[in-house]
Amino acid sequence: AAPELVWLLEHPPLYTAGTSARAADLLDPRFPVHAAGRGGQYTYHGPGQRVGYLVLDLGARARDVRRFVHALEGWLIATLARLDVAAFRAPGRVGIWTLAEGREAKIGAIGVRVRRWVTTHGFSLNLDPELAHFSGIVPCGLAGHPVTSLAALGRSIDGATFDAALAFGLSAFLQTLSSPL
Repeated sequence: AAPELVWLLEHPPLYTAGTSARAADLLDPRFPVHAAGRGGQYTYHGPGQRVGYLVLDLGARARDVRRFVHALEGWLIATLARLDVAAFRAPGRVGIWTLAEGREAKIGAIGVRVRRWVTTHGFSLNLDPELAHFSGIVPCGLAGHPVTSLAALGRSIDGATFDAALAFGLSAFLQTLSSPL
């Protein structure tokens, strides 16, 4: 009955296919594959990964999907900064990026759907998933970029700690969606 919700959870191992998923990017369907109805391509979800589903009314805010995605990226980047992890946006690529072994690596994925100006789906952030599980797909259709995690970066951060850092920035994220450009 709540008008808006943010769910934070962890999935069992599975692959989800966004509306732009290409069959050739499913390399080894070793886990269940679910058509998600969200934007984007293939991604992996599993233990050690924080998944956030957002049900927000953009009709009561700025009706701008790109702004929503940009604000969501910013919220996650700010959350990682609170945890002393440098992250950034990469031009032309949706998601959350960091440097791992001197290369840009994806640490967080974003896939959303907006219907009647209400958002569904959201993000996944790699705390400590089994990174080998990403090898069954071309993550987000980006073959030339590795996937990393906080654990691979030497940061041991549990779900509760991540959730607290995320919650700290929730009001600023929502304000970004409501403020004038």
